[in-house]
Amino acid sequence: MRAQNAPGKIHGSPSEGVRNVSQEMYVRAVRQLAEHYHKSPALITEEELRQYCLYLKNVKHYSRRASTIALCGIKFFYEHTLRRAWTTLTFVRPPREKKLPVLLSITEFRTLLAHLKLPRYRVCLTTIYSCGLRLQEGTHLQVTDVDAALMRIHVRHGKGAKDRYVPLPQRTLPLLRSYWLTHRNPVWIFPASGRAGTGMSTATQPMPRSSVQDAFRAALKASGIPKRASVHTLRHSWATHLLEAGVNLRLIQESLGHSSPSPTSVYTHLTVKAQEMAAASINRLMEDLSW
Repeated sequence: MRAQNAPGKIHGSPSEGVRNVSQEMYVRAVRQLAEHYHKSPALITEEELRQYCLYLKNVKHYSRRASTIALCGIKFFYEHTLRRAWTTLTFVRPPREKKLPVLLSITEFRTLLAHLKLPRYRVCLTTIYSCGLRLQEGTHLQVTDVDAALMRIHVRHGKGAKDRYVPLPQRTLPLLRSYWLTHRNPVWIFPASGRAGTGMSTATQPMPRSSVQDAFRAALKASGIPKRASVHTLRHSWATHLLEAGVNLRLIQESLGHSSPSPTSVYTHLTVKAQEMAAASINRLMEDLSW
């Protein structure tokens, strides 16, 4: 008797499954277009197609992902099946969703740190938060990047292949020193470890980003913090906490490595103190009004 679904028997590759799902979604998008106008999609005019795109956005309130799938399916049908090159399909694009980032309070960050089991993850994530680093910038930190004399960190090859300097907090420096003394790798602050945490002193590669992400997710779950946070959340939280403490927005921009003030200005919407100041100002203005 042959066993069903025996190990080693693979019926169809994962790529075929993804391709089949895409085809079904494309067919569904064209079918929904035809059902909307109650006629064959071959008889639909370009103006009707433009109105349908507005209908998906303004009436159905499709998400960016759902809109992209629908437009790609319709575009594929008209360009490859009907051989029509319509201007509407060339220029229409679903708008990018502008969402405010998730933040952790200082108390929540301390709680998360308490649930990190291994020192390498605790020190790495503390450094990422206290210096406003991206995940890769933190894991790729080298011994020569830490300037104890000037109390700053040299971030090499950041986003856009740009270098920058960030302030090194006084309490972060001894953490980095004490952790480095546990392995004394000549290059990396956070070297990759072998099994059972061995081989760090001779490692030629930094700690994998995925292992830090896994440790963060495990600590977040164990802490019971009900937020969809990630390692990058620490960078957002750092910038917001500094802004609440009165640090100039321009200085925060430089430390984050933003070439434009626009990405940094989002943190003004996240600070409780800024909202309270705005509310207080509005209340003062309202007091001068006579009803």
